Amino acid sequence: MLFRVKEMNKLFYLDKLNDKQKKAVETLNGPVLVLAGAGTGKTRVLTTRLAHLLNKKLAKPWEILAVTFTNKAANEMKERVQSLLKIDIERMWIGTFHSSGLKILRRHAELCFLKRDFTVIDTDDQERLIKQILESNKIDVKKYTPSNVLWMVQWFKDKAILPEESKKYKFKFGKTLNISKLYIQYQERLKILNAADFGDLLLLPVKIFRENLEILKKYQNQFKYILVDEYQDTDICQDTFLKLLSQKHKNICCVGDDDQAIYSWRGADVKNILNFPNAFKDVKIIRLEQNYRSTDHILAAASKLIENNKDRLGKKLWTNALNGEKLKLYFFEDGKDEAKNISLEIEKLKLKKTKLDEIAILVRASFQTRLFEDRLLKIGIPYRVIGGFRFYERLEIRDAIAYFRIVHKNNDDLALERIFNTPKRGLGAATLQIVFKFARDANMTLLDASRKIIETDELTPSSRNTIKKFIEDIDRWKNKINKINHIELAKIILEESGYTKMWLNDKSIEAPGRLENLKELISALRDFSNMNEFLEHISLVMENERNYKLDMVNIMTMHSAKGLEFENVFLAGWDEGLFPHQKSLEEKGNKALEEERRLAYVGITRGKNNVYISFAKRRFIHGTWNFSQPSRFLSELPKENIDTNEDFFEEEESFIVEQNEYEKRIKNPNRLLFKNKENLLKNRDSYESEYKFKIGDEIFHEKYGYGTIKYITDGKYEIVFDKLSETKIVLENFIKHA
Repeated sequence: MLFRVKEMNKLFYLDKLNDKQKKAVETLNGPVLVLAGAGTGKTRVLTTRLAHLLNKKLAKPWEILAVTFTNKAANEMKERVQSLLKIDIERMWIGTFHSSGLKILRRHAELCFLKRDFTVIDTDDQERLIKQILESNKIDVKKYTPSNVLWMVQWFKDKAILPEESKKYKFKFGKTLNISKLYIQYQERLKILNAADFGDLLLLPVKIFRENLEILKKYQNQFKYILVDEYQDTDICQDTFLKLLSQKHKNICCVGDDDQAIYSWRGADVKNILNFPNAFKDVKIIRLEQNYRSTDHILAAASKLIENNKDRLGKKLWTNALNGEKLKLYFFEDGKDEAKNISLEIEKLKLKKTKLDEIAILVRASFQTRLFEDRLLKIGIPYRVIGGFRFYERLEIRDAIAYFRIVHKNNDDLALERIFNTPKRGLGAATLQIVFKFARDANMTLLDASRKIIETDELTPSSRNTIKKFIEDIDRWKNKINKINHIELAKIILEESGYTKMWLNDKSIEAPGRLENLKELISALRDFSNMNEFLEHISLVMENERNYKLDMVNIMTMHSAKGLEFENVFLAGWDEGLFPHQKSLEEKGNKALEEERRLAYVGITRGKNNVYISFAKRRFIHGTWNFSQPSRFLSELPKENIDTNEDFFEEEESFIVEQNEYEKRIKNPNRLLFKNKENLLKNRDSYESEYKFKIGDEIFHEKYGYGTIKYITDGKYEIVFDKLSETKIVLENFIKHA
C-alpha cells in the first residue's frame, strides 16, 4: 500500500495542546530533549509529534524510528497515530528497543555468525546454558549459581561491552571466577546453537554498526527522525544504539523525566538524559510543567522535595487545579497501628463511594505489604498486589510454609513434595519419581513412604543417606514443638534445613528481597500463639485469594507504581533507614540518596486528589523492634502544603542533607529529633508497666543463660543474651530476675 497522507487544512490535533506541548510537537529539526514531568501529557506529545511529521510529509512511515520500553506503550502509540491520520501503519518502525534491534539483527545475522532464523532464548534456557558452561569448567554451581553469572553477563551487555572487551573488567565476586572467560564461552555456545539472548538484541546491532560502516550509513540515511520514550530509563547500550543511528540527520527527540529515574538497579543510567545537552550541538530543551493529574498542594510538595537533588536538569510542576486537599502526614505508634489506621481511612473512603481501584498503598520494600495484606483480609476489603505476588504467594514464603506444614502435619504430601529437594540435596528427578511412585503403590503418605524406602535397595546408597538425614531433621524439629516457642522453631527449621543459607549465597538481584520477606514471615508468627493457628490463618488467606473481585485496593512498591495514577495514595513507612533505604545509601552514597529522593517524588506524584504519608515511631523489622526516626524526606516537604496529626519535629532542627555531608548523616541519622521525645518515652514506659519485667532488667534463662531485656511487646520479651550473637524472644514464665 502506497503511503498517502492528505495534509489537513487545519491541524486539528494541535488544538488540545498547551503552548509547551505544541512547541514540543512543532520543533521538528535537530536534537530535542522534552523534559516531561509527571502527568504533563508525555504520551500525547510523543504520538502527536509522530503524526505531525507524517502529516507535514517530512518523512515516510518507514523513515521514522519510534522506540519505547513496553509493547503496551508501542501499541498505544500505533493506535493513536492511526486514529489521528487514518493511515496504514504496518511499515512503521514503532516498537520496543529490543523489537527494533531484533528486526535489524534478523537482516544481518550472518555478520554475527548466526542464521536469520536464529532462536531468541529465555531466562531459563540462559541459566541452563550457563550451568553447562560452569560444569565444563569444573566450577561449583552452588557457590557460583547460574543466575549470578547470568546477571554479570547481562551487566556487560547493558554497558555495550563485547566479550573480547570484557577482559579488563574485574568483579568482586571471587578470585576463582573468571567472568570474562565465561562470557566469551557463553557467546560462543550461543553461536553454535544459532541463538541469541535478550541482551544480544541490542548489543549485536551495536556491534554490527561499529564494524560495518556501510550498514550503519544505510540505517542513518533511512531514519530521518528518531523518537524515544522514557529516555531516563535507558542503559548505556540502548543509548549507544540511538546515538549511532542519529548521527547523520541528528533529528532525535528524547522524551523523559530525569526526576523519575529510579531504575539504576535494572541497568538504567540517569547520566544519559543528564548529559544529552552535551552529546549534541544546539540541543533544544522543552520543559512540560503543566500537570493534568494532581492538585496544587501535591505538586508543590513534590517540587519542593525534588529541588534538594543537585543532579537534575530542573523544572517545576504546576496546575490549574487549585484549592486541592493538603497532603496528610500521619505518625503512628508502630507498623500495626499504621496498617490499622490506613485501613480505617480506606473504609471511610469506601463509605464515600470511592472505588477501591482508585486507592493505592505504596511501600519502599516488598516485605512491608504483609501487615497491610493481613489487615485488609481481616476487615474484608479486597486487594491486589501490583508488580509482584501477594506476600503469602511468594516463592520463598510458600517454601518456608511448606517446611512448617510438614513438621506440624504428617500427611501433607504437597508440602513435602515442594521441599524434598529444596534447597538442592542431590536428589534428581528420577530419584524423586521412585519415591513418589513407592508412596502411591503402597498407599502411604510421602513421609511414611520415605521412611520405608530407605530400608530397601530401590535407591542408591547416596540417595538413601540423603533422605535418611532429611527425615531425621524433620523428626528432630517435630520433637521440639512442645519444648520451644513456634517462632524459635521456625527460625531453627529455616536455618538447619539450609533454606536461609541458600538465599544468603544467592547473589541475584532478588535474593536480598527474599531474605527480607523470610524475616517478615518470622515477624508475622508473633501474632499467633502457636504454629497451627498461623497455618489455619494461611489457609483462610489462600481461600480469600480465590474470591477474586474486580474492584480492589492496589498494593505495590513505589518502583512498581511508576506510570500509574490513583485518586488516593497512601505512602507508608517513611522511616529513616527504611526510606531512604539504609543499605542503598551505604553502598552507593549520594548517588543512591538522590535516586531514593526521586523515588519519593514518583510516589507523591502518583496521587491525583489525596496523598497520605505515614511514619511509625517503632517498627518490628526482621525480628527486632526498632525505634524509628522520621525519614529525612519529611523535613524537605513544605509545611504549608501538609496537614499532620502531630507537631513532631523540633523547629530548629533541619534534616535537609548537604550533599558533601551525606556520609556523616547516613552513619548518624539521628539529627531528626522528636519534639515530643519525653512523651514518647512515657508511652514506652506505659507499655512496660503491665509486665513483671522492665526494659533494661537483667534476667536469667535456663537455656540461654544471663541477658538484658531490650524490648517488650505483646507479652513477649526481646532479650540480648550474654553468650549469644543474636537476640531471642521469650515468654515471661521462662525467665527470672538475675
